[in-house]
Amino acid sequence: MNENRVLDPTAEQAPAQRARLPRPTSVEGRVVGLLDISKPRGDVFLDRIEEQLAAMGIQVKRYAKPTFTRIAPTELKQRMAAEVDLLVEGLAD
Repeated sequence: MNENRVLDPTAEQAPAQRARLPRPTSVEGRVVGLLDISKPRGDVFLDRIEEQLAAMGIQVKRYAKPTFTRIAPTELKQRMAAEVDLLVEGLAD
């Protein structure tokens, strides 16, 4: 077996290229989504962000991926896109 072989687990031959959207100047009046990617203690990080946003009167919606080892399911991505204006993805360990 060739030991110099690199395998790409995503199976993407040509990843999509997208321009970044401009950052909003404020979160006021927006719905902020918090995505827990299901790594240990990610929820602790997102809990603190939710507390801070709630104290500012910002509406927050929480989401979680089933596992951090795979991309978010299409249904979850579509739901987040339809329900929130901004999304924070929480990583931890």
